[in-house]
This record gives sequence, C-alpha cells and structure tokens, in this order.
Amino acid sequence: MNWKVVLVLLTCNVLFMSASYTMIIPFLPMYLTNELGVDDTTVNLWSGVAFSVTFLVSAVMAPIWGRIADRKGKRLMAMRASLLISLSYFLGGIVTSPEQLVLVRIFQGFAAGLWPMDLAIMTLYAPRERLGFSLGIMQGTLTAGGVVGPLLGGVLAEAFGMRASFYIGGIALFINFLAFTFIIKEPPMPQESAPLTAEEQNPWHLWRIPILRTMMIVSTLAQMVTFILMPVITTYIKYLAGDMENIVLVAGVVFSLGGIAGAMSAPLWGIFGTRRSYFVAMCLAMSCAGMILALQGIPETLLPFAAMQFGVGLFLAGVQPSLNAVIAQHTPAQLKGSVFGMLFAAQQVGGFTGPLLGGVVATYLGMHFLFPTAGSILLILALFVWWRYIHKRGAEI
Repeated sequence: MNWKVVLVLLTCNVLFMSASYTMIIPFLPMYLTNELGVDDTTVNLWSGVAFSVTFLVSAVMAPIWGRIADRKGKRLMAMRASLLISLSYFLGGIVTSPEQLVLVRIFQGFAAGLWPMDLAIMTLYAPRERLGFSLGIMQGTLTAGGVVGPLLGGVLAEAFGMRASFYIGGIALFINFLAFTFIIKEPPMPQESAPLTAEEQNPWHLWRIPILRTMMIVSTLAQMVTFILMPVITTYIKYLAGDMENIVLVAGVVFSLGGIAGAMSAPLWGIFGTRRSYFVAMCLAMSCAGMILALQGIPETLLPFAAMQFGVGLFLAGVQPSLNAVIAQHTPAQLKGSVFGMLFAAQQVGGFTGPLLGGVVATYLGMHFLFPTAGSILLILALFVWWRYIHKRGAEI
C-alpha cells in the first residue's frame, strides 16, 4: 500500500479511537451517580478506581500483545484491539452497577494496544525522510481527538443520555476494526532486514539497548507531567475565574486550549525533527514547555493563564513524535510491535502515577506548586536528553 493512503487511514483510525475514549472518560463521575446509583460520598473513589484500573491492566498487557504482534502480525493485533475495545464500550453502556463498570474497565485494559499497533504499522510504511511528518500527523490527531471527544460526549449526553456516548464510541471502534480487516494490509518487512539472533528475538533485549531504555524512561516521565495537573486543573481554572458566568463552559474552553495548540503544532514538530534531529526537537520542546509550565502558577487572573495553557500545548506536542521517531529508527523491523507495546506500557505507568503525584502535591503543598513541579521535571528531562545527545553526538544516533 502507498504510505500516504496508510497515513490517511490510520489518521482516521486514531481520531475515532481518541475521540471515543475522551468523550466517555470526563463523564465517568456523572455516569456513576446519574446512571449507576453511586452516592456523592463514594463517587470519587469509584471514579478513581474505574479510571486507573485500565492503566494498570493495559501496562501489563501491552508488551505481551506487542510480542504477539511481531509473531502473528501487527494488522491482526490491531483488528483484535479494535474489536475488543469496541465490545468493551458496548458493555459499558449496558452496565447497571459500579462493580460491573470496573469489570468492563478491566476488560478494556486487557483489550488495549491499538495505538502502539498504529505506530508500528506507520513506521514500517513511512519512508525514512517522511517518518517525523507521519508520526507528527498521528500525534496531532490523537491530541485533536482529545479535544473533540469531550465536546461530542457532552452533546450526545445532553441529547440522548450518557449511555449513548458508550454506544457511539463502540461503533467508531468497530469501524476501525472493519478498516483493518478489509482495507489496511500487513506492512511488509524491509528487504534488508537481517535475521535476528535468539537473544535479539527476546523483547526484553530491547530494554538493554541504552537509547531505547532512555526513551522509555523519558516517555514515562513526560506522560506523568501531562497527567499531573488532571486532578485539579478544572478546580484551579474556576478559582482564577472567580464569579464569571458560564464557568463550566469557560473551564472546558481553557482546558482544551493545550490540546488545540498541540494538534496544530505536532506535525510541524515532526518536520522540524526530520530536518534538524529528533533529539534537538525533543530537548527544545521539553525546555520551552517546562519553562512555561513552571511560570503558569504565577498569574492570578484567567487570561494570562489561558495564554500559557496554549503555549504549553504548542511545545509539549513536540515530545512524543520525536520520541516515537527515535525509537522507530533504532528498532529492528521484526520487533516494532514489541517496542511500541513496551512504550505504551511505559506511558500507561506515567498516566497512572501522574494524577497520584498531582493529588499529593496539591494536597500538601497547594495547587500553585503543581506547575513548578511539572515544569522542573520537563527541564530536568531536557537536560538529561541533551547530555546524552552531546555525549553520543559522534555516534550515529
């Protein structure tokens, strides 16, 4: 298949996947209280369990599915993930108790693995000189889905009820399953791919490769920073807005500014990385995002805070496309599924620990300290990656 056709199809796939997920997750507390009869005193506990359990299970399963993908085919694993996640959404729409919802979320974590398969397939189809652009487009689409999803979920919930969001999400994922079944083909292995030794065929061998190990750690911490503000960002926006009318709408708009900026800039970061080096792009993105984040807790009014939210999104969007491209360039074609499965697991760990760290910092130090904490992590990561880049600049990395 032509790589441009594959990029278009996978971009649509990622949009459906991301929008389906994010149009459900923000409304979990309301779904628990309004549809499943959970009282206000325990809704936060049930919501936290339902949210985090998927991260934990998918972190365990993603490397396993990635390894199977390298043996049985990445397209087959993408079909599996699309179909099972679609089924989990339909089940989520018919549950009648919080315990059943948690079981569905566990099943969803078991089924996860669509995003790493999308990445693995695209890195095998894309020409080397268009790799950064292709991954940037997909990352931007993933971010755009995160902006569109809550809006779509709110409209559906208002018009048809919250259960409709689950059913629509299930239909979108089933369309992805049909696309992988009837249109997208298994990516061909490069002709120059040399047979792997028995040791290299072990997926844990990838962890012993220094540059891949570094990128996994960076990805975990960068994802943690992305999620560290989740528990309190809406509350903080309400605090800055004061007595402003339509506060829920205002909070939603400000919250989405980072996603809008990221969707716009991610493809440009991919192009920049291709031309100037993915390491330079990664360090520049983390440095600028870290500096803005560290200062974001200073404003006492909403407008400068919103401008900084947009600025963080512009730069933070450059981290993952560059990181994905580095990993793709240093992974044998036969192990793309395994490495992106491990990367997804690392990101799930970051997604799980980020809100926990954010909650602890906000509780014991105050919400203002979240921003310098998140910014400092990114700045330290930028220095670490830059040191590694300078240290190995004579090598072919």
